[in-house]
Amino acid sequence: MTIEPQVTKEHKTLKAFHVAVVGGGLCGLLCAVYLTRAGIKVDVFESASKFGEVGAGIWLGTNALRALDEMGLKDAIIAHAGGAVPALTPFTFVSAKNGHQLIHSYQLRAEDETLGIHRAACLRALAELLDPAAIHFNSRCTHISQENRSRPVIHFKDGRSYETDVVIGADGIKSAVRQAMFGETGRLGTKFTKTVAYRALFKFDDVKRMGMQTDLSCDPHCFVGTDKHIITVPIRGSKILNVVIFYTDHSLPGSMEIPPNEWVTSASRDEVLAKFSDCGPDVQKLLSLIQTCNKWCIHAVDPPLDSFVKGRRIEDALMLCRLLTHPAVDLFNVQEALLVYDRVCRPRANMVLTRSAWAGEVYESLPHEADDDAKFEALRSSLAVLWEPVWRHDLRKHLATALDMLGTLDSARLVELFT
Repeated sequence: MTIEPQVTKEHKTLKAFHVAVVGGGLCGLLCAVYLTRAGIKVDVFESASKFGEVGAGIWLGTNALRALDEMGLKDAIIAHAGGAVPALTPFTFVSAKNGHQLIHSYQLRAEDETLGIHRAACLRALAELLDPAAIHFNSRCTHISQENRSRPVIHFKDGRSYETDVVIGADGIKSAVRQAMFGETGRLGTKFTKTVAYRALFKFDDVKRMGMQTDLSCDPHCFVGTDKHIITVPIRGSKILNVVIFYTDHSLPGSMEIPPNEWVTSASRDEVLAKFSDCGPDVQKLLSLIQTCNKWCIHAVDPPLDSFVKGRRIEDALMLCRLLTHPAVDLFNVQEALLVYDRVCRPRANMVLTRSAWAGEVYESLPHEADDDAKFEALRSSLAVLWEPVWRHDLRKHLATALDMLGTLDSARLVELFT
């Protein structure tokens, strides 16, 4: 069965090419909304049966909010944030051990607003801006075929297929789009990091009743431990505390593979408490609130991709959309826009990937001795600069570079430079 594009009377197509977005997560929907508003025919294919309360809270950093503002979607997201508004919220790092001493407080600049919000609220905000006929649920992509440089065809688990001009892969770490691009290396390029993350949401009234020393009500916090750390982010106007609990087992073999159906499983409070038994009272009190939680086996793309033609981060969604909607881009030269996107975005994306792995190491490097001043100073120094290249990125300059490249290079020249 072939899925036919749905064109409504209200929809005016200004571009001659169609776009299919595989994956209805945050970045996938951002691309869909922006491109639709620009007059490009877009269909979204989501494996789930609906947009539900999947996932947990997310913290939109200053670079993400700037990108949303450039896309004209920042206000729509804020309207669904449960009363929360962008604010200057320092990220505070404290020891997970007894005493919970302050290690470092990452102070923001005047323009560095951030926002804590539930992922489901973001999806609702964006889905409301799309024609429901353009969103196809229960559509799990299994593979993509493209013969003799023809249009790509997306194939789904239930036997349906969809032919389009451009495929944007936003289908997560298990991406079928990535596998289609890189063959077997697409799947082999995901590696278990030896880290698991337990995710939970707590009511703030319950957190307050625990009488914790550390005030988690306003700002994001990180409890820094040894081979473990905990991130807390207040969401929904500080009514809910989003908690992500990380634990790394370095004794596991580096070649260990987790079956895909076991990447996310349920976990008990006792399991989590046992792994954090060496932590101080605030950690113990916080974890005692767990009723049920999910355990996520954290995977990463490894090695970094040598080609990058799918929007995964909010910044990438903005860059890809600006290039595809450029007045000079049409069906006959859309490949040129994708080559520019790859050229401009891939280095930064791989930098963020590497930086994120380093962050995990730093967050779990608490010195064993509380009076080891040299190691604490080294930890503080790392925390002070860790995210500077991410947050201090000149987004508009990056966009200008891409658009200039698009305007001055023809397809043949791009292929010559990039291969």
